Amino acid sequence: MKKNEKNYLKLDSNFVSGFSDAESCFHIGFRKKNKYSTDWVVWLVFTIGLHRKEQVLLEIIRKYFSGVGHIYKGDKRISYTVTSVAHLETIINHFDKYPLITQKWVDYELFKQAFKLIQNKEHLTKEGINKIVSIRASMNLGLSDSLKVDFPNVIPVAKPEKKYKNIINTTSIICRQA
Repeated sequence: MKKNEKNYLKLDSNFVSGFSDAESCFHIGFRKKNKYSTDWVVWLVFTIGLHRKEQVLLEIIRKYFSGVGHIYKGDKRISYTVTSVAHLETIINHFDKYPLITQKWVDYELFKQAFKLIQNKEHLTKEGINKIVSIRASMNLGLSDSLKVDFPNVIPVAKPEKKYKNIINTTSIICRQA
C-alpha cells in the first residue's frame, strides 16, 4: 500500500488479488420462486469477510473497486459484498488483469462462466438455469443437499485446469534492502 496525493492509502492491484486469494469468496446463489418461468432466481456474489476491526481495510478495498458493492456490518464480522451484475463486471475486469494464483482461480473462472450466462440473459430460461447449476456443482463445496434434490441429474462442468506461473517473491527483495 502507498499513499497517493489525496493522503489516503492506495492499494496495489497485485495486493488486492493476493488478499482476495486468501479472504474472498465467489458464490452462485439460488432461490426457488414459482412465480418465475424458470421457477428459480439466481444471483452472483463476490465477498470478502473479515473481523469487524478490519473495517478500514474493506473500505479501502471498496474504494479501490471504484466504490462498487456494499459493506455489511455484523456483531463481530464485516463483509464487502458485490452482487450487481454491472458492478461485478468491475470485479471481473480486475481479476482478468491481475489473476488469482491459488486454486481459487478455478472458482473464479467458473463464476465468470455463470456471469456471462447471466449477462446474456440465459438465466431466464430453464436451460440456462441448468447450465448455471452445473457450474455451481463444480465450485467450492458443490451443490447443497436441497439443490441436489431439486436438480438430481445435474452433471458438473469440467473444472478449468490451473496453470501455475512463477511468482516473484517481492518480500525477499524488500528485506534485502532494509
